[in-house]
Amino acid sequence: MELQYPSFSVLFTSSLFVLFLLQLVKRSKAKNTNKYSTSNLPPGPWKLPLIGNLHQIASSLPHHALRDLAKKHGPLMSLQLGEVLTVVVSSAEMAKEVMKTHNIIFASRPHSIVTRIVSYDSTNLTFAPYGPYWRQLRKICTTELLSHQRVLSFQTIRHEEASKLVRSIALDAGSPVNLTQKLYSSAFEITSRAAFGERFKDQEAFISIVKEALKLAGGFNVADFYPSMEWLHNVNGLRSKLEKIHEEADRIMGIMVNEHKMHKASGKGREDDDLVDALLKYHERGPNEFSLTINNIKAVILDIFAAGSDTTAGTVDWAMSEMMKNPRIMKKAQDEVRHVFDGKGNIDETGLEELKYLNLVIKETLRFHPPVPLLLPRVCGERCEINGYEIPEKAKVVVNAWAIGRDPNLWDDAESFIPERFLDSTIEYKGNNFEYIPFGAGRRICMPGYEFRPCKCQIRARATSVPL
Repeated sequence: MELQYPSFSVLFTSSLFVLFLLQLVKRSKAKNTNKYSTSNLPPGPWKLPLIGNLHQIASSLPHHALRDLAKKHGPLMSLQLGEVLTVVVSSAEMAKEVMKTHNIIFASRPHSIVTRIVSYDSTNLTFAPYGPYWRQLRKICTTELLSHQRVLSFQTIRHEEASKLVRSIALDAGSPVNLTQKLYSSAFEITSRAAFGERFKDQEAFISIVKEALKLAGGFNVADFYPSMEWLHNVNGLRSKLEKIHEEADRIMGIMVNEHKMHKASGKGREDDDLVDALLKYHERGPNEFSLTINNIKAVILDIFAAGSDTTAGTVDWAMSEMMKNPRIMKKAQDEVRHVFDGKGNIDETGLEELKYLNLVIKETLRFHPPVPLLLPRVCGERCEINGYEIPEKAKVVVNAWAIGRDPNLWDDAESFIPERFLDSTIEYKGNNFEYIPFGAGRRICMPGYEFRPCKCQIRARATSVPL
């Protein structure tokens, strides 16, 4: 009988695994001699050597697993995820401490390989460190990109794309319809037209790239939990994937930005400025004025695509799913749309304020299925105390918005989808009510979310809730 020797790939993988374990042990011993000086961390589950609590969140959806752990260990809980100390917030009271009381301390984001490569070294609004650059960028977004007036200026685009969505569904009458796919395509189409002004040659390729970047950013990457071992990103292939995505996205956006610059230089004004036009106003300004580089502009455009498209489609998708599971709610929403738009022919945004019940459906969807169940993480800028516990500098802090939205101490019948709960309620999604934070709160609230997304959600839900 011939001996079977292991293949080179098996030997190589095994050697890497052994090397990985040896480095973990070595670094773990070094860290044990230099642990956080505080012994008063928030409570948390027992940790395994090397991996800490990673095994406790890898077996199910992270926001579900973290809620279950919080039931045992409290609304302010510490976990050791590989090398990263992570504090998990699971109550409105603790969320207020992080996002309001100690807002400045927790105003920055942790860095990752995704933000470094795809977001042009974290120079977009979402991941830029808290400081002068971020404050100026936020001001531009508030007054220029996402002002109420500019959002309203895109209503023609939203109306045209909603009509196109309805026609697309009508063409499939009598056949199974992949509504999720159609909603996502429509959401990206709106954002693309708002950003660039019109369809462009590489639009489908660009949308595909953004989707892939979002998929990689939201995936489980073990290397992120061992930041001292940068080489792990090369082993798992993530770095090369991200670099390829960045290269192609940069090429396409470069073409679009250059076309806008040439149009501007020719002296031909546009009837309606798009988002690239608005950002170019801040390019190459005087030495005493805030200026954006071309890479900064590209980073912001990618940011708006991610925040304004993917989660918008997801929210409408969940709203339709819940209405289909609840015929009473669906009928009530349909009757309202028919009543408001009876005889008008087109479903547009003129009757937006009259759709009271559909607005309740959207608000309940954002409670029940927040766009980002675990809000984007924050990093502790300096040691502070919350609820009698010490949060060390550089600790990562994650707020479980999904758990807070389903907290039975805050919501009656929290696990049921009941739009009527918001009748005569003053609760809004702008970050002032910490029991309801689908877009976050404080300085790092998701601006494209609460300014841009509800408008798009409502017109889509209206368009798709009426039988064709």
